[in-house]
Amino acid sequence: MIRHSFRALALLAALCALWLAWVIVVPVNPPRQPYSVTVGPNRTMIQLARTLEDDGAIRNRWVMVALSRMMGVDRKLKPGMYQFGAATAMWQYLSRFGDGHPDQSSVTIIEGWNFRQFRTALQKESDLRQDSAGWSESRLLAELGISGEVAEGMFFPSTYFYTPGSSDLDIYRRAYQSMQQQLQTVWEARSAEVPYSSPYELLTMASLVEKETAHESDRGMVASVFVNRLRVGMRLQTDPSVIYGMGERYRGNIGKADLRRDSPYNTYTRAGLPPTPIALPGRASLDAAANPTPSRALYFVAKGDGSGESHFSETLDEHNAAVRQYILKKGS
Repeated sequence: MIRHSFRALALLAALCALWLAWVIVVPVNPPRQPYSVTVGPNRTMIQLARTLEDDGAIRNRWVMVALSRMMGVDRKLKPGMYQFGAATAMWQYLSRFGDGHPDQSSVTIIEGWNFRQFRTALQKESDLRQDSAGWSESRLLAELGISGEVAEGMFFPSTYFYTPGSSDLDIYRRAYQSMQQQLQTVWEARSAEVPYSSPYELLTMASLVEKETAHESDRGMVASVFVNRLRVGMRLQTDPSVIYGMGERYRGNIGKADLRRDSPYNTYTRAGLPPTPIALPGRASLDAAANPTPSRALYFVAKGDGSGESHFSETLDEHNAAVRQYILKKGS
């Protein structure tokens, strides 16, 4: 009886080994050839293996996840696009991912970053040729054929793919052209009620909206508050603009003295829009600036409940009540 059980277990182990060998070693012909897969900046091996399985490129995603952990591949996934030939085995996929040499690398520029953060991100890309290293902002703009001295807000935040060894100037140029295209589109579709005299003013407003809220549904109302304030001659009084003007003096907190200290970006001491954008706005903020939600709201305050949402008010009395409710926690 024991001998038969041992034989059965040995047979089962042999079958499992054969199955694993089939899953790992035998190549699979993906439905489309050549086959390519993109590894995003925050993509996990579980997500990547699911994509490969769904595409018919591997036989079992859980085997791939387990093997990637054993090989350490899951800890060194490099973003980019990887291309493969007609038939590829699972171990070959893992070998490519582990080598960290995609056919096309990628860099992701985050909505709300300022130009300095954008530039730092490109400088960290080891696959990019750093042709602009050490250049001043004005020289970079001149090399790109961009008029003006200020680069802030002029580049569209997105994921950009590039061939390893290409120039950083190519990313700057594509990001600038993308922003010009996006800005022109929203400018042509803007509401007749917005008070901007140029696309640049719309871009500046969009940067304020971008920094004031990350909650998608609030962007239109934030833009509405700022537009309404411009219409009635109120100061915008937006902290992100003051913080931008503080530059390296900002240490994570903003006090009353900072709000009173005059600068071109202090929207508490100066009327109208700041002189330039304060960040790289995404398409949602551009759309909100071009077509604010119709309202008479003049104030807003963050609810502070973890939702990221704000409460909007038409009068100062309503706003003060909202501040007591959401900030001071004294009730409505």
